[in-house]
Amino acid sequence: MARRFSALVAAATILFAPLLLNAGAPSRSPADGKDVVLKASDISPKLFPETVFFRGQSAPVQMRNTGGIHFADDLYMLAGMVDNSGYSSGIRQKYQAYLLTEVPLQIGGQTVKPGAYGFGFLEGNKFILLDLGANDLFQVASQRDAELKRPTPFQIIASADAGKYRLYMGREFVEFSRTK
Repeated sequence: MARRFSALVAAATILFAPLLLNAGAPSRSPADGKDVVLKASDISPKLFPETVFFRGQSAPVQMRNTGGIHFADDLYMLAGMVDNSGYSSGIRQKYQAYLLTEVPLQIGGQTVKPGAYGFGFLEGNKFILLDLGANDLFQVASQRDAELKRPTPFQIIASADAGKYRLYMGREFVEFSRTK
């Protein structure tokens, strides 16, 4: 009887171990070699930190305002709005969100290497990317999407063009894609 029970436990462990190991992983994963757009509900603190470092201090991430791309090769691009209230007004104006990328990206004709960055949308239809020291890396033109049905504070949506995505704050957006 004990031997039979041990065999049953061993079989259950083999069958269910993969499910238990992936318990903290995002619920949406690439299938059939396709990238997956991640919504806030797909992003856990195990995947994206609840507090991020930028310009000498840590700021909480608004986890309800996160998004990303889980690429077919199991690499990620993730972003989320931050609570920037502890920063000077000059930094708060530019630093509205945090970007983590494991892959090189193209944003508005500019290349972004894998890493961590701050970013924001400025008046005059501008998107700005900053390094972790709050130094401006580049500014590119952003666009306003008056046709967007349900604007939210932050979201990432697949573009009509394959492999291209839109990073939105409200109705303002920049288009980005993965590069080699």
